[in-house]
Amino acid sequence: MPPPLRLRPARAADLPALLALEQTFPGDRMSARQFRHHLASPRARWRVAEAGGKLLGYSLVLLRRDSDRARLYSIAVHPAARGQGLGHRLLAAAERDAARAGRAALSLEVRQDNAPANALYQSAGYRRLAALPAYYEDGAPGWRYLKRTTRMNHSK
Repeated sequence: MPPPLRLRPARAADLPALLALEQTFPGDRMSARQFRHHLASPRARWRVAEAGGKLLGYSLVLLRRDSDRARLYSIAVHPAARGQGLGHRLLAAAERDAARAGRAALSLEVRQDNAPANALYQSAGYRRLAALPAYYEDGAPGWRYLKRTTRMNHSK
C-alpha cells in the first residue's frame, strides 16, 4: 500500500525539493530567489503535497493588498504523480486558503497550450476571463481564469 498523501504548509526546508520539482518542467520556472522570497512572504499561502517524505506537488497563492482577489501564482505536480487527483486536491486547498484570507475570488493565468491544466481549471468551475497574447517568456499566449470563493472571514 502506498504511503498516505498529506497536504501541509510549505517551509523553508522544502526549498531543495521545490527546486527539484520545478526542474521537471520545460519552462516558465520559478528561480531559487523567487522561491525564497515567496517562502518568507506573509502574503503567500503555500501547500505542499507529500507522501513517504517525498514532495509530489505544491500550490502557491498570493494575497494582494487592497484586493478582494487572491492569485494562484503557481501549481505543480510531479510527472510521476499525475493522474491521481493531486492537482484537484492542491487547487481545492488553494481555494480554501484564498477564502480563509477573506478573498472573494481566486484568479490565475495558464498557457493556452497546457491542455491538462486548462481541463483542470474548467472542471473545477473556473471561468475564462481573457486571452493573454504573448504572455509567457517564450511568447506563448495564456488565458486568465477566475473563480468566486466563499469567504470564511472578512479580514484582509
